[in-house]
Amino acid sequence: METRGIDQMFDFQRLPSDGFILLLLLLYAPVGLCLMLLRIFIGVHVFLVSCALPDSVVRRFIVRIMCSVLGLHVRQNSLRLRDKSTRLYICNHVTHFDHNIINLLTSCNTPLLEGPAGFLCWARGYMELGQDVGSRSELTEILRRYCSSPGALPLLLFPEEDTTNGRAGLLKFSSWTFSVSDSIQPVALLVKRPFIAVNTPESSWLAELLWAFFVPFTVYHVRWLPPISREDGETHQEFASKVQELLATELGVISTQITKADKAEHIKRNRHTVPQTAHSSKHGFYDLGARPRTVAQSFLGSSTGAEDSRVVRMAQQVKEVLPDVPLSVITRDLLQTNCVDTTITNLLERNDQFHLEASVGTASGPAKPAASSTPSATASSPDLKLQPAAKSFEKTPVDRHMSLQERKDALYEYARRRYIEKGLNKEDGL
Repeated sequence: METRGIDQMFDFQRLPSDGFILLLLLLYAPVGLCLMLLRIFIGVHVFLVSCALPDSVVRRFIVRIMCSVLGLHVRQNSLRLRDKSTRLYICNHVTHFDHNIINLLTSCNTPLLEGPAGFLCWARGYMELGQDVGSRSELTEILRRYCSSPGALPLLLFPEEDTTNGRAGLLKFSSWTFSVSDSIQPVALLVKRPFIAVNTPESSWLAELLWAFFVPFTVYHVRWLPPISREDGETHQEFASKVQELLATELGVISTQITKADKAEHIKRNRHTVPQTAHSSKHGFYDLGARPRTVAQSFLGSSTGAEDSRVVRMAQQVKEVLPDVPLSVITRDLLQTNCVDTTITNLLERNDQFHLEASVGTASGPAKPAASSTPSATASSPDLKLQPAAKSFEKTPVDRHMSLQERKDALYEYARRRYIEKGLNKEDGL
């Protein structure tokens, strides 16, 4: 799967886009709110029962029945496929409660990798490591010693390290989880619910719990796959890739190379941009040649460090080609496009938003091109003839568009020659 398919792996909107389903959800909303309040009351009792009873088959059966009342229905394939001798379960990650669901079927522990320890960690069903872990190697060593301890419960790890919607693809599996044990049992998890998405990025576990109580039901389907061991000479990353392909095939999705860091970067970009499907021109009609763009929620970028310096360098490159465009306008467009060429094209198309010395301002004759910062460009600038502005406002939209397109073409040619001349000047200076 290419990186552009990352949008298909996450649901950024909780509510459905289909009008009919949205109408059904609105009609269901009063019932859902009452159901959520009732399930919160029942959920407290489920928590107390799970704390009071010792870990056993009886407790798991009772809690599983009570979770069905909460709308969390758990299904699994044949129990005979579950290997009781396996010390490590590897599962794909869909919701904040995947480890709780697996725990309803078999006793296992999931370590808390991120977040504060304490009562909340214990209440959510995570295992506290009992000491500060400074690196992945230390964490791996602690978990390896845990798996080698006699009588210890199996470990449940999520090598994706973050959630997806479970419908399109799997995040790249981290190799460190497969260095804990040479023998693992893959677990495929499917999650389905009506009306709304099973999760959204940056949503807290508490919000996800309330939404689970709001909808009629959420179905977790657990599939136990046969255990698999690492072969001699096989690296941990090769072993991780093999298991990832196996789970992807079982789930009917694609195995990707998209990592948790890629997801975080995509969320960051998605937070700063919103789609814009139409662009209105200066004269009040739609520019037929314009493409959909994004609008930055922040006027100027406020980031610092490497990203800020990169934007500054790109802005300087655009400024060298279009010296009369305000730097703030260039920076704002770069925050949206992250591409020098696309920004130059956008600024040339949106010449009504700023004044270009090279653009035609009067109908008396050809406009003078903007002065270049280099002698070579200044000497050749009289040869850069631009299309004069229309002497009258055309009667039909087609004619008006053709007039605008002619001026655009002239501006494109002007910017292209400026760019070529600048490159030649750099070569002459070497």
